[in-house]
Amino acid sequence: MEIKFFKKSLPTLIFIVVFSAITIPVFYHLLKVDKTLKIYNPIDVNPRLVDESMMHINKNHTIAKFELTNQNGKIITNKNYANKIYIADFFFTRCQTICIAMAYNMSELQEFYKNDPDIMFLSHSVTPVIDSVSVLREYADRKGVIDGKWNVTTGAKKHIYELARKSYFAVIEDGDGGENDFIHTEQFVLVDKERRIRGYYDGTEKEDMEKLKKDIVLLKEEYTKK
Repeated sequence: MEIKFFKKSLPTLIFIVVFSAITIPVFYHLLKVDKTLKIYNPIDVNPRLVDESMMHINKNHTIAKFELTNQNGKIITNKNYANKIYIADFFFTRCQTICIAMAYNMSELQEFYKNDPDIMFLSHSVTPVIDSVSVLREYADRKGVIDGKWNVTTGAKKHIYELARKSYFAVIEDGDGGENDFIHTEQFVLVDKERRIRGYYDGTEKEDMEKLKKDIVLLKEEYTKK
């Protein structure tokens, strides 16, 4: 009786073993894939945030080259962020609404990563005419900005606004960067070492800051595996 039962069960057991041998590695692989951060291209972003001329782009988008001036009057370019992971945002020093929470959360992130040379921060003033170098210096001192770690910058308005709209896809409002143009966004943008966008976060929300930290862990793991 037991022999007959074993013979009947043997094909089932073989099927289970073979099925497990195939499905477990596949499942494990899928889990690993899920842990890789998305690379954002214009086609992946809310169309309202993307300039019409760029909506068709589905690969190889990178942050454009930039030239800005920081709190010390030093010229800052993309070369200062070469081979760095960085978090970018857009602010203005006189802001009394979302920028207060954003600056607090950015300073908390700076403190968290202050001993990690791979991580940097970049803030762009959306009122660059008002936010002169001396104003930025005073602002940086109030917010505890660490020179060389976090650059708060001014520059040509058209250049900054084009970066916001065509590189970071951080704002919904259309505009030309002219005198009457104004942008205001709570977005923090995570950028990898190849200047690719890897995540968007609400810079006023603590929960998003925790998600950002977890995403940076995943992003750093990508580079350790290369």
